[in-house]
Amino acid sequence: MTATDAQLQPRKKGLSRRQKRSLSRGIQYVVFVAVVVAFAVSADWGRLKNQFAQADIADQMFPDVITLALKNTVLYTLSGFVVGLVLGMVIALMRLSSVGPYRWFAGVYIEIFRGLPALLIFIFIGVAVPLAFPGTEIIGGTYGKVALALGLVAAAYMAETIRAGIQAVPKGQLEAARSLGFSPARAMISIIIPQAFRIILPPLTNELVLLFKDSSLVLFLGVTLEERELSKYGRDLASTTANSTPILVAGLCYLLVTIPLGFVVRRMEAKAQEAVK
Repeated sequence: MTATDAQLQPRKKGLSRRQKRSLSRGIQYVVFVAVVVAFAVSADWGRLKNQFAQADIADQMFPDVITLALKNTVLYTLSGFVVGLVLGMVIALMRLSSVGPYRWFAGVYIEIFRGLPALLIFIFIGVAVPLAFPGTEIIGGTYGKVALALGLVAAAYMAETIRAGIQAVPKGQLEAARSLGFSPARAMISIIIPQAFRIILPPLTNELVLLFKDSSLVLFLGVTLEERELSKYGRDLASTTANSTPILVAGLCYLLVTIPLGFVVRRMEAKAQEAVK
């Protein structure tokens, strides 16, 4: 067969890879839109509005939902984060220690508190601690109990994050510090840990978002009206009004905090990736 004959042969019909990808993507879009439309058409929006979107009930929640419930939620979250960060730092350093019992204790702590549900930790703080130490009061009352419960849970995750950040710092940094006369402890505090925190700042911020949601477990400690957080506040009003609008409003208040924090996390991760490049 000559070259001319080969050119005259009909080309095989078929889609290119790019065309196949475009077709597949188009089908996915069509299916997604069809599902959304089917959901929108089949839902009883009138009943949903009556149960979750009563403007008069929502108006009754302000300003207390902000000045009381959201404020308490933020206080619980920040106090738990501080306790978790301090304890997590200690556990991380113990995990990296050359002393065997320290490493063993840190490993056991991390495995236990990462494996137990946060709910059980709250129940333990609220029930087991008073039984084990009669007459002993945790400093700060309910706020102290929440900070301790959230901190114990968060520390297990933060410890591993901090440990990974410390190990991610080049070993040459420690060697350079030691050559300048720094002691191991001073080199860790002044050189290694600050660099590690620049690395682990995004995951730590993400942990803050998780703690903000876990603060809803405070209801298992038994709180007064002035100590209620968003979930407890919304549930109480929903029971009083026989309507779920307070729960929706409480959920929106959560989003007012978690969405900006999520945006901050993504921005920090993007900057970290740019720095690596």
